[in-house]
Amino acid sequence: MEIEKKLHERSGSACELCGSTGNLQIYKVPPVSTNVDSCILVCQKCFKQLDDPGKMDANHWRCLNNSMWSTVPAVQVTAWRLLNNLRNEGWPQDLLEMFFLDEDTLAWAKSTIQGAENADEKVIHKDSNGTVLQTGDTVVLIKDLDVRGAGFTAKRGTSVRSISLVEDNAGQIEGRVNGQQIVILTQYVKKSG
Repeated sequence: MEIEKKLHERSGSACELCGSTGNLQIYKVPPVSTNVDSCILVCQKCFKQLDDPGKMDANHWRCLNNSMWSTVPAVQVTAWRLLNNLRNEGWPQDLLEMFFLDEDTLAWAKSTIQGAENADEKVIHKDSNGTVLQTGDTVVLIKDLDVRGAGFTAKRGTSVRSISLVEDNAGQIEGRVNGQQIVILTQYVKKSG
């Protein structure tokens, strides 16, 4: 098959997501097209998890720390989608903040999650201990946080009153610290009383 040959040449016969060299197969990045630019070469373990997101092993996808920097748009799209699906794990959110996609690639990445907007309405925000957070709750920072663009550090133990929830991201809340409204990752807070 011509596409498979081109993918092996492009990838050096290694999984384009995790780098594994065994049991490689073609994964067609949705929306499916039949050209080499919309396909990636993946190992069987990656393929099974891409094919059935219910069997997702978050620790396996730590490999995205490397593959997200690929120059291949189909690999970038797949990495972006996986990181978004796993963002509640905490560490993927850090990678997403560094991830840059050009407009066309980002549109492709978002193209299959259009229907996910309704599912986002049921996003559940939890603190570092797994306690469900609600709008208006008070939380306490469990770590010193450098606030980008504001020029200060929000200190551990700081109480943040009357938080609001970021609707489309269970890993983020908003609150006022030092008189400024900031976004805070839920993994760095615990609900207060």
